[in-house]
Amino acid sequence: MSTDARPRLAVGHVRLEVEDVGEAYAFFVRHGMRDIFKGEDFGVLELRGGTHLVLSRTRAPTEPGRKAPFDLMVDDIDAARAEFTGAGVTATEVERGRIHDTFHIEGPGGYRFAVTSSHAGDRAV
Repeated sequence: MSTDARPRLAVGHVRLEVEDVGEAYAFFVRHGMRDIFKGEDFGVLELRGGTHLVLSRTRAPTEPGRKAPFDLMVDDIDAARAEFTGAGVTATEVERGRIHDTFHIEGPGGYRFAVTSSHAGDRAV
């Protein structure tokens, strides 16, 4: 019997098409993703838990303010907002919710990302 307390399943890969792979790659590394591979038209970064973010060059520009196809989760929502704004990223105020607290940032490629608080507590993820 395994003593690993993590859930058995994880998301392996999520994809994001951007006009400038290098700019998006640098943004995500600067804000905490692990550097795996960066090419001119393709990049791979790693998030906590091992999920890979695959960046690829888009054929059509993204409409500014478009909702990102995934959100980002952090342990300390207030510290994360302070880090983003301290680095010059535009962020909304934190909205306190029943399950998650959330704020939104303007991310690379014109995407608008939700940043939410984790509710994992002391459970391994």
